[in-house]
Amino acid sequence: MGMGWFDSLNTPITDWAGRRVWIVGASSGIGAALAVELDARGARLALSARNAEALRALAGAFRDAIVLPLDVTDAGAFTPAMMQILDAWGGLDLIILNAGTYTPLRAWDLTTDTARQTVHTNLLGVMDGVAAVVPQLLLQGHGAIAIVGSVAGYRGLPKALAYGPSKAALINFAETLYLDLAPRGVSVFIINPGFVATALTAQNDFEMPALISAENAAARIISGFAGGGFEIHFPQRFTRVLKLLRLLPDRVYLKLIARGTGL
Repeated sequence: MGMGWFDSLNTPITDWAGRRVWIVGASSGIGAALAVELDARGARLALSARNAEALRALAGAFRDAIVLPLDVTDAGAFTPAMMQILDAWGGLDLIILNAGTYTPLRAWDLTTDTARQTVHTNLLGVMDGVAAVVPQLLLQGHGAIAIVGSVAGYRGLPKALAYGPSKAALINFAETLYLDLAPRGVSVFIINPGFVATALTAQNDFEMPALISAENAAARIISGFAGGGFEIHFPQRFTRVLKLLRLLPDRVYLKLIARGTGL
C-alpha cells in the first residue's frame, strides 16, 4: 500500500490461509456467502449477527470458526466480542462490516422509528464496530476494514428515503477513515453492491436491474480485495452507469431518474 499516484490504495489480499477475519452480519445473504467462500480458502472466521442459531448452523460446517452473536444497535456489544477474538487469535487481520437493514420508503411512508432504526443499524453500528477494532489494528500496524455500503449511496433513488442517506454517509465515512488509517498501514475498503438477491431486496416490488446472487457478490468482493482498490463495486455493467449518472447536473439527473423509474 503506497501513496504514489499509481500505487494500490490498499494492500491487496490474495492469500486467505490462516487470515483472521471477523464478519459482522454473517447469518445470511452476502455475509454468509462470504463466510462460505473464505472458509474454503482457509481463513479463520469470527461470525457475528443477531441470529445465534443461524450462525451456529453456518459455523458447524467450517474448519475454524468462532460464533459471536451480537446486535449492532447495541453500542456496548462490539468491545466484548473483540476481546474474545483477541483471546482466541491474538489479533485481527480483517473486519467486514456487512450488517444492515432496508425498508422501502416513499416520503409519505416515513416515520421517525424507521428512520432511526435504519441509521442506527447501517451507520452507527458500523461506526461502533470500527471504534472497537481500530486500536488493535493501529497497534499491529497492519490489517483492514471493509464496509459494505451500496450504490444507493451515490445519489438519491426512489424508495431509498432512509436507506440511501445511511449508505451515502458510509461512503463518506470510509473515505475519511482511509485518510486517517492508510498512512498507518491499515487498509480501508468500501464495498458498493448493486442489486443482490437477499431477504432485504426481496421486499422490492419492481424488477431489479442486473440482479446477482449473494454467491456472485461474494466472489466479486474477494476479487476486489485482491485488486487492492479502495472501492469495490459491482456488477459493473450497472454500477458504471450509476457513476456516470451521478455526474449529471441536478436538473438532468432528477428528471432522468423520475422518468426512468416511473415513480
